[in-house]
Amino acid sequence: MKSNLKFLAIIAFVGITLQSCSSDENLELNAPIISNFEYGKGSDHTTDQVAYKGSDIHLEGEINAEAIVSSITLSIHAHDLTPGDGEVAWGFEQVFTDAKYLAINPTFHEHIDVPANAPAGEYHVELTVTDEQGNSTEVEGHIQILDVITLSEISIDTTVARGDDFHAEFKIDAVNGIHSISVDAQAHGLTVGAGEVEWDFEQEFLGKYHEQTSIEFHEHIDVPATAPVGEYHIIFTVKDEDGNTKEYETHIDITA
Repeated sequence: MKSNLKFLAIIAFVGITLQSCSSDENLELNAPIISNFEYGKGSDHTTDQVAYKGSDIHLEGEINAEAIVSSITLSIHAHDLTPGDGEVAWGFEQVFTDAKYLAINPTFHEHIDVPANAPAGEYHVELTVTDEQGNSTEVEGHIQILDVITLSEISIDTTVARGDDFHAEFKIDAVNGIHSISVDAQAHGLTVGAGEVEWDFEQEFLGKYHEQTSIEFHEHIDVPATAPVGEYHIIFTVKDEDGNTKEYETHIDITA
């Protein structure tokens, strides 16, 4: 009799244990929570939601997950940006399944390169975390991708009498510092007349501009009295300390 009771007790215990395990397996856990999601210029881990072409974006977020994370998806795409000359439409999407992320409560931390020829403007950022139970959570925001060199407040004479000088002025903002500013003026197939001498101009400006991150370019360029009359093509090129360049093209008419 006692043996039967012991046997029945064991059977009951095993049944309760199996039922408990089955209940645990069917337990629905909450979806992951993403907090302190930050992103910005990668060089100093800034959180100002601004990054630069030719550099990288720092992204970081804390993930609180009751179930083990199975994947983290990052998407960065533009908001109706039209690529300019020399630019190529850019977007980024990657599913991260690194071992360091396939855990409970991982911290997401990545640096994403931005091509130097990506269009500047606003981009949409999405981070999606999915756990092993299929639960997913998404956070999103926006980041401004900026040029490393920008020219603004441009004021350049459109005509100049030969023997005089023309004025060129504009503001330069260069994140990496200015290395040099070059000015190149060339004629457009002009015929050299009697008493005239073919003229073109090329000069590199350093001095007060070198290594500055924000400054106003202001110069007066002499035009010889013997320069042929006509239209000239001018290119202003700003080069920064990392080798990036920014050009501005215009024309000027030299008159008698």
